[in-house]
Amino acid sequence: MTRLVQRLGWPGTIALAIVVLFVAVAILAPWIAPYPAQGAGAPNVIAKLRPPSAEYWLGTDHLGRDILSRIIYGTRVSLTNGVLIVAFSLLIGLPVGLAAGYFGGWIDEALMRGTDVFLAFPALLLAVLMAAALGPGFLNSIIAVAVTWWPWYARLARAEVLVLRGQPYVEAARLAGVSHPRIIIRHILPATGRPLTVQAALDVGPALLTAAALSFLGLGVLPPTADWGQMVDAGRKFFPARWWYSAMPGMTIFIVALAFSVLGDALRERKGGAARASA
Repeated sequence: MTRLVQRLGWPGTIALAIVVLFVAVAILAPWIAPYPAQGAGAPNVIAKLRPPSAEYWLGTDHLGRDILSRIIYGTRVSLTNGVLIVAFSLLIGLPVGLAAGYFGGWIDEALMRGTDVFLAFPALLLAVLMAAALGPGFLNSIIAVAVTWWPWYARLARAEVLVLRGQPYVEAARLAGVSHPRIIIRHILPATGRPLTVQAALDVGPALLTAAALSFLGLGVLPPTADWGQMVDAGRKFFPARWWYSAMPGMTIFIVALAFSVLGDALRERKGGAARASA
């Protein structure tokens, strides 16, 4: 524990603990939710719109479903959204950035001009347009956001490769007749992966927020699947009289997004400190 605090600092350690807690909640949702059936979408109209109490810790929604159970089940969807958006963005952006930075010339020009086309649009607006074109749904919302995010990873990967391709060990491998794919995989990719991993940790929170925004607009996960953004949207119709309906999932989004951002900052500071120490 002491070593972890030394590496990440207290803010980073607390953020990591929060992230691990929510991952555990997502995995154990069917066993820890007070009302598993309601978390999965089963209504109970007798208990609709009840305030927080000993029976319903965070209150109930307009269908009488326990909000705490819905938030616990929604953790699965929201965390999966954030992680898959970043993963898909990396799968698209990393190869583009590697090819553009390593080969240069007309390949670099063509790939970067294509990247600039996506960067010319505001990311959220483009995600909304893509989601509207694809239609609402879990996978469609992930694709819509990933399509708008991959250019940032392509740019970051390209910048790293431009530095690495001139290193002596890369030049030596090239002169020794090592193939380009082998140089990229063995020498370029491992060094490029470190900054991209830090950036990915930073981006899970914003990705989760963007996916929640799409759900809020009705372009994300469809009912009765529990989703935090969808819950905020449903609760705004009863705000402020039934404040708990939208406030509880909204606070959950804020806490998780902040935890990922603080954890990403801690990892970036650790990377920067390690680089300064090696220098």
